[in-house]
Amino acid sequence: MKQDIKNFITNAIKEDIGLQDVSSEACITMDITKKAKVISKEDCIIAGVDIANKTLNKIDPKIKIKKSKQDGDKIKKNETIMIIEGPIKSILKAERILLNIMQRMSGIATKTNRIKKIISKTNSKILDTRKTTPGFRMLEKKAVKIGGGENHRFGLYDVIMIKENHIKACGGIKNAITKISEYNKNNNYSVIVEVKNIDEL
Repeated sequence: MKQDIKNFITNAIKEDIGLQDVSSEACITMDITKKAKVISKEDCIIAGVDIANKTLNKIDPKIKIKKSKQDGDKIKKNETIMIIEGPIKSILKAERILLNIMQRMSGIATKTNRIKKIISKTNSKILDTRKTTPGFRMLEKKAVKIGGGENHRFGLYDVIMIKENHIKACGGIKNAITKISEYNKNNNYSVIVEVKNIDEL
């Protein structure tokens, strides 16, 4: 997981900054230190703060985080999430990557939390899916957890999940489960069977 996060940050920096920020290099000639605030535009559950901090440190260890909310904090509109201080060129390099991470993760965490509240008086759980943004799955699933949901499966490799297409290909649920039982004699995967209605259940 730690290595996955490092790889994500490295790829995000490579994608956005490349060799250099030509706009800042062209117009900022002095080595200036500045402060910047990250402020919420609406009430939300904040997420991605930890990853944002790691991203800032990777871009320039001289950037200091003066004040910071924590992942999972409930914040109000116009509330300060973090104050950062450092070389202005480095802050400008980090700005869009930091905001992309925090906005996306906070949106997911906030919506997950709203749905969790709606079903709070039931025994149900909110589960995520594999319908994620390529390259962003780990962080989107982390955001679901921050919002109070549960991670379902991370990919095709960690849980056996029999869906409608598998059932059709095997000639029915019974056949599918029989084959899985054979396969699982030498493995130890959890098994989930997707159903469309009570009769199938």
